[in-house]
Amino acid sequence: NKTKIVDAGALEPLLGYLQSSDLNLQEYATAALLTLSASSTTKPIISASGAIPLLVKVLKEGNSQAKNDSVMALYNLSTVTDNLQTILSVQPIPSLIELLKGGKRSSKTADKCCALLESLLSFDQGRAALISEEGGVLTIVEVLEEGSLQGREHAVGALLTMCESDRNKYRDIILNEGAIPGLLELTVHGTPKSRVKAHVLLDFVRNSPYSRSKLPADTLENIVSNIASQIDGEDRGGKAKKMLAEMVKVSMEQSLRHLQRRASLLHDQVIGTFCNGSRHSGNNEFAGDAGPGLDRTE
Repeated sequence: NKTKIVDAGALEPLLGYLQSSDLNLQEYATAALLTLSASSTTKPIISASGAIPLLVKVLKEGNSQAKNDSVMALYNLSTVTDNLQTILSVQPIPSLIELLKGGKRSSKTADKCCALLESLLSFDQGRAALISEEGGVLTIVEVLEEGSLQGREHAVGALLTMCESDRNKYRDIILNEGAIPGLLELTVHGTPKSRVKAHVLLDFVRNSPYSRSKLPADTLENIVSNIASQIDGEDRGGKAKKMLAEMVKVSMEQSLRHLQRRASLLHDQVIGTFCNGSRHSGNNEFAGDAGPGLDRTE
C-alpha cells in the first residue's frame, strides 16, 4: 500500500504541506511521511524527493507532535546510509538535543533521537556539532542514566563512537559530564549490547590507553577506581564509587548462584553414580526397599 501511495503521486502534495504555515497541515503531512518512510521500497524515493531538508525544518519549527514524527521519519530514512550526509548537511543536531532536553528521557522519541545521533556522530561534522551545542554531551549522558533500555543502548553507542574516533579529544569531555555512574550501571543492568559497549567505553576513558579487547571481569574494578579518582568533584566520585559497590555486589551474587548451581549438579552426579554402581555391584543390600522397621547395620 505504501508503495502504491507513493507511485500514485502523493509525495508532491505532502511536501507542499510540509512547507505550509498551517501547523496542522504540516503535522498531518509529517505523520503521513513517517508512515510512508517505514517501507524499504519507498525510502529511496522519499529521500530523492527532497523531503529530508523539509523534515529537519519541521524538527526545528513545527509543533510538538510534528517534531516527534519528524524525528521518527528522519530515523527511518537514516537507515539508508547515503542519507546520513544529507541529513547532516541541514544541521539537525541542535534541534535533536533541544528535543531531548524538553522531553522524557525514556520516551520512544528519545530512543529515536539517540539512535539518529549515534549514526550522525560517526562523522566529524556530527561530532563537532554536538560539542558546540551547549549541554549536548550532558544530554546524551542523561539518557544513558534515565532512558529506556533501547535509548540507553544508543546513548552509550553514541559516546563510544566519539571515543573510537579520537579518544584523546573526547575522553575528558565525556568524563567531565559524569558518564561513569551510568556506564557502571549498564555493565550490570543493560542489554547485552549495552553491557559490551559500556565495558569497552570504560576501557577507553581510563587513564592508560590499551588496545581494544575484551576485559577480564576482575580488572573492571581497577579500571573504574582509576577513573573515579580522576573525576572532579566529591559528588561525582562518590556516586561512581557507590555504583561500583553495587556492581561488585551483583557480581558476587551472580558468582554465588553459579557456585550453588555447580554444587547442586555435582551432588546429583555423585548420587546418580553411587546408585548406578550399587545396582550393578552384585550386593542386593540397597536394591530394594528395606521396609520401615529394618536396621541395615545388623
